[in-house]
Amino acid sequence: MSGMGETSSIEIQQLRELKGPLVDVRSPSEFAKGHWPGAINLPLFNDEERAEVGIAYKQQGRRPAIHLGLELTGPKLSSLAHQLETLRELGNPRIYCWRGGMRSASMAWLAQQLDLKPTLLQGGYKSYRRWAQNRFERRWPLRVMGGRTGTGKTDLLLAMAACGVAVVDLEGLAHHRGSSFGGLGLPDQPSTEHYENKLAEALDQHQRQRATAIWLEAESIQVGSCRIPKPLFDQMQQAPVLEIQRDLTERVEQLVQVYGHQGASALAEATQRISRRLGPQRTKEALEAIAREDWASACRATLDYYDRCYDHELARSPKRDNIDLSGLSADQAAQTLIKHGFVEIPD
Repeated sequence: MSGMGETSSIEIQQLRELKGPLVDVRSPSEFAKGHWPGAINLPLFNDEERAEVGIAYKQQGRRPAIHLGLELTGPKLSSLAHQLETLRELGNPRIYCWRGGMRSASMAWLAQQLDLKPTLLQGGYKSYRRWAQNRFERRWPLRVMGGRTGTGKTDLLLAMAACGVAVVDLEGLAHHRGSSFGGLGLPDQPSTEHYENKLAEALDQHQRQRATAIWLEAESIQVGSCRIPKPLFDQMQQAPVLEIQRDLTERVEQLVQVYGHQGASALAEATQRISRRLGPQRTKEALEAIAREDWASACRATLDYYDRCYDHELARSPKRDNIDLSGLSADQAAQTLIKHGFVEIPD
């Protein structure tokens, strides 16, 4: 920190208690792989420049790498200063880089020249990742919402959350509904690393609010390309399950509402991905229904496979209750669960 001014560097738990914008000064590719959720990326180096400085450090040593870094950042200082200025109304910046070293210190120095009072994250993003991964080693008061495909579990969980119930939306955070069809119409998925970060923040928020039960949807360990951390998944496997039941007609209607507007081409491609598990007859039925835009028949052709998968997974649950919510909207179903004591609203 010599020559960079008096900037405090504090541990993550202290930094989490402060207000002000989170500023991630790592390169765009580092940020895309994973970052502190809510952080703003103000990269000191772009990806190519970061690689150049790294090579210089390995081949020539620290001082030549510093000189190269100064050459690369000098022309950018005005632009970076303007970007920091736009954050002024949000408070003093909380800044981090990879290890809490030169990049974050340099941005802190620039912030000081603008009369801001930056704080650095001791240990940088590496310390944030340790904090995030440690969340999954804790014991959590998990409750799992189960139910066959099309029972509206996600909508019900969101309705419960609107009532103040602690919910972690595993599929929403992953941008994926968990099946071969699950990514249709949704944004690109985050990396598994960033998915873990988002999960850690959601769990921590509920802990701060002293939640006595945290509800999640029953999932396999993979939610599309995102992977639920194994320590958390193991806890889910042992958590009490509430199985939601609805009649087949409602389930088909729900699936048509979610997937019917995705288009024949995308639906056919997703069906082909599970053709070996569906078998030739059901695959043929589903593809023919998709071709004539008979979405209900296409759903029915695949539901048997998904029901068998779900029933197999459910059999492992050590404790489960069930309730039939046929005919109820998500909001009505949430109120029913509360009324019958399946779900408690915190005081």
